[in-house]
Amino acid sequence: MKESPIFSRTYDLLRWLIPTTIKFPRQQRFVLAEALQRTALRFQERLIEAARGPEPLAALRQADVDLAKLRFYLRLGQDMELLSLGQYEHVARMVEEVGRLLGGWIRSVGGVEKPGKSN
Repeated sequence: MKESPIFSRTYDLLRWLIPTTIKFPRQQRFVLAEALQRTALRFQERLIEAARGPEPLAALRQADVDLAKLRFYLRLGQDMELLSLGQYEHVARMVEEVGRLLGGWIRSVGGVEKPGKSN
């Protein structure tokens, strides 16, 4: 697998996200926490597929979609007061960094980003 910073940053994100979402109230652990965890893990899987597969661009585009979903779920968690403002700011910085790395990878394999898109 490629030794890219995106893998270590995504791993750090998962290491922070999973224990944090486990602390959500019971009813939200089965809804929002599960969606956050599943989406973040699926994002990591897409990166692995892109690194090991013959056509990385399709997996990277799917990873971009997963990252957009993750941003949405995190914002919802903060709005529902499941994440404190400090926690949200911290994870938003992590996701922003991962997004920049993903955007760079997409550009490096010949993908064209949409105008105004912020990875």
